[in-house]
Order: sequence, then structure tokens, then C-alpha cells
Amino acid sequence: MKIFDLARVNSVERMTEAQPSWLISECIAGNEAAIEMLVRQYETGVFRLALSIVSDQAEANEITQETFIAALRSLPSYTNYRDGKSFKAWLYTIALNHSRSHLRKRKVIERLRITLNTIFQIETQKQASPEEAVVENEKEVEVWKALNQLDERFRIVVILRYFHELSIAEISEILSINEGTVHSRLHTARERLRNTLIHLHGE
Repeated sequence: MKIFDLARVNSVERMTEAQPSWLISECIAGNEAAIEMLVRQYETGVFRLALSIVSDQAEANEITQETFIAALRSLPSYTNYRDGKSFKAWLYTIALNHSRSHLRKRKVIERLRITLNTIFQIETQKQASPEEAVVENEKEVEVWKALNQLDERFRIVVILRYFHELSIAEISEILSINEGTVHSRLHTARERLRNTLIHLHGE
């Protein structure tokens, strides 16, 4: 086990979420205490983002690990950014890309499974979705179902805005779209969700 420079460790422990630049520099320098703190500081948010998109805890854990591995390898390139993107937005962009990649792989696997089941006439037992296993009441289940019916571009802005409580500016950074487009997509998403939920309740 490495023995850390106590002064550096104590400095890391004084870091706050509002001041990530020195912490990032320490991570690039190989300070393991800094790396651990960086991961601890952001892992919950990254996991929740991944879970919101892939709806599977094991897969979200995998995406979280992949995100931090990729981010730590790419930290030097982040420090050279010239577009003003915050570290949180940069990290969430990596998480989002890995989540989308997992969804694409899942679709390929699902198509293969359906093909094999058709060929061999295998009856598979239907399992409850991860959302149904987590949510506590029927209204939340209905919202998740309605949300999953939205196109990805609308679904993701809703997830980032209301489940992760990110600002319009942060969503704009993460998705690399202007703030007007974020507002437009949120408006469209809310209207479609409202119409779907009204239809479900027969109102």
C-alpha cells in the first residue's frame, strides 16, 4: 500500500464540489487519495444518470465504472478544454455516451434473443421491469411507462431536468445543444407525457 503525502491528503479532504480544478490536477498527478475523493464525489450522480437511462442496476454499476475509467484516462484532455464545459457536464457526457452504447448493445442482443426464441420456439417467462421493482406506487409506474414511450431526445432532457435536477444550462452543456432547444424539448416532452397520462386515466 502506498503511503500518501499527508499534506496532500489533507488538502484533498478540504476540497469542495465547487472547486474541482485542484482535485483534478492531483488526480492527473496520480494522487490516489484525490482519485478516490473524485470518484466518491460524483459516483452517485453518475450512477443515477445511468440507471435512469438503462433501468438496470447491475448495468448502471458497470456504466459507472466505465465512465470513471474513461474520465480518469482523459483528464489531461479535459484540462485543455476551450469550450467552457464544466467538469460535471463533461463527466455526465461521458456517462451518457456509455449509457447509450449499452442501450445499442442491448437492442442487438434482444433482437438475437427474439430470433433464437422464434427458431427454437422457446417460451420465456416475462419479468417485471426494473422500474416496476423500484417504484412504490402505480402512479410512478405509469409515469415511467409514459416516459419510456418518448423518443430518446425528449426522454433524456426530462431525466436530466427532473430526476437529476440539472439546470437548463447544464443540460445544454451535456447534450451540446442550445438552451432554447432544451426548453423546446422539455415543453414537447411534458405535453406528450400529459396527453399519455390523461389517456391512461380516461380523463
